[in-house]
Amino acid sequence: MNSPLPSLYLVGLVVLLAILSTVVGVQVWKVRRDEVTLQRLQQNIGDRKAADPVKLYELGSVQLRKRLFPQAVTTLGKAAQRAGQEPPEGQALIHNALGYALAAQKQHSEAIRHYRKALEAKPDYPVALNNLGHALEQQQRQKEAAQAYAQTLALDAGNAIAKRRLQRLEKVKASTLDS
Repeated sequence: MNSPLPSLYLVGLVVLLAILSTVVGVQVWKVRRDEVTLQRLQQNIGDRKAADPVKLYELGSVQLRKRLFPQAVTTLGKAAQRAGQEPPEGQALIHNALGYALAAQKQHSEAIRHYRKALEAKPDYPVALNNLGHALEQQQRQKEAAQAYAQTLALDAGNAIAKRRLQRLEKVKASTLDS
């Protein structure tokens, strides 16, 4: 048997196992990193009434990554209440993250309110505009959603999500006009 097939099969299997173990290892590392960060931030913040909005935002961001949306809403709500002295960019980040957590729980009206607050703090924030467009779309407010996506593209012409959603809205609008 001088066939190279068994050797190629074995090499292919080893390469496949190496790739899979690398992917699994990276995922485990990310989850572990988030767990350690979550634990550290929860210990640092504890029950302090005057927790720093930056630390609260960081904790809320980790909770969002872990899909702990109700906890993230609570944490980011506290950060938003205490963000009065933060620079506008920081306030925009906090309100956008809070809007995202609310939208993930299908509370689109509240999410829209926070996306608008993020845009009050930083009007040229394409992520908040894109998120606003999505929340408006979920509430069947297609015209406003299209405007939000168009504004996103005015700020970030390469935004693939805004392009795709705006095109979809335009197709829906064209098909309803044809009917």
